[in-house]
Amino acid sequence: MRAGGAGDSPPALQLPAAPTAGESSTPRRLDMAADDPPFLLGRPRFVQNTFYGRFRHFLDIIDPRTLFVTESRLKEAVQLLEDYKHGTLPPGVSNADLWAAQKIKQAIIHPDTNEKIFMPFRMSGYIPFGTPIVVGLLLPNQTLSSTIFWQWLNQSHNAGVNYANRNASKPSPTSKFILGYTGAVVSAVSIAVGLNSLVQRANKFSPSTRLFIKRFVPFPAVASANICNVVLMRHSELEEGIDVLDGGGKIVGSSRTAAKHALLETALTRVVLPMPILVLPPIIMSGLEKTSLLRTYPRLILPVHSLVCLTAFGLALPLAISLFPQMSEIETSKLEPEIAMNTASRTVVYNKGL
Repeated sequence: MRAGGAGDSPPALQLPAAPTAGESSTPRRLDMAADDPPFLLGRPRFVQNTFYGRFRHFLDIIDPRTLFVTESRLKEAVQLLEDYKHGTLPPGVSNADLWAAQKIKQAIIHPDTNEKIFMPFRMSGYIPFGTPIVVGLLLPNQTLSSTIFWQWLNQSHNAGVNYANRNASKPSPTSKFILGYTGAVVSAVSIAVGLNSLVQRANKFSPSTRLFIKRFVPFPAVASANICNVVLMRHSELEEGIDVLDGGGKIVGSSRTAAKHALLETALTRVVLPMPILVLPPIIMSGLEKTSLLRTYPRLILPVHSLVCLTAFGLALPLAISLFPQMSEIETSKLEPEIAMNTASRTVVYNKGL
């Protein structure tokens, strides 16, 4: 729900080998460009006020190669950032080394709890572990039980990703998480089963047409469940508001108007994300299945289907979450009067969440 790209594709992963005597154990470059910007601890490497900058930023976040970082490499990265923080960096450390270390830490360690995130629930594991589920959702000739199973599994995986990457700076009741998870599962299963039933009863369609239409059922089911999850998990923000900050990073108030904008942007992202993942593969596969190759070798259909889903997923995730900046901007005049009185800034920013 939340959940490779174009342009400058990252080179192969480069992690340090075990250091020899007298050699520094500093983490080496991890898909860093030659002209790395000056390192800023805790800040994105790429500018966030352009779509391309956000796209490059999220490519780093979902990079599946960080799943293979060993425990010793993780400790080296964390220690390097601690050395930077305390001004005790060893000689020869470059901006590239520091950006690489931060990328490794942010991919594995939760920023609030400082605990390792379970691998299937990391953002870098969203595509590798989520693609088999997408393939299952789009399998043709789904039965009632298989439809329920794949929709449940998809929402369970999404819930795990959301919970593992939640904002844990403030305590949140488990009941809120359970409510969002239950609502998402119920809505996804209900819509998928209901639409499949309607299509099956549409006698004016031929069997082949019904099969083709049923391939698109997962999209409205998943999109609706995503919106339901966002509303149920974050409805309290509409009542309490979210923090808004001025240009200096100072909190100037809690705004319900900003909360509405944040939820709208998040909901739109959650609708756009499954669109290419669940709409493009059925269209592509309906054409590929008519080719002589797949007609001659039908056993290749599942591997080809999996490859198509993986490609669509890999492109859709960074594109969807790059639509809006993580820190969105809004004019002060559009907010509550009491907030406008607390700042001289014409605009303020808020964290929209993922």
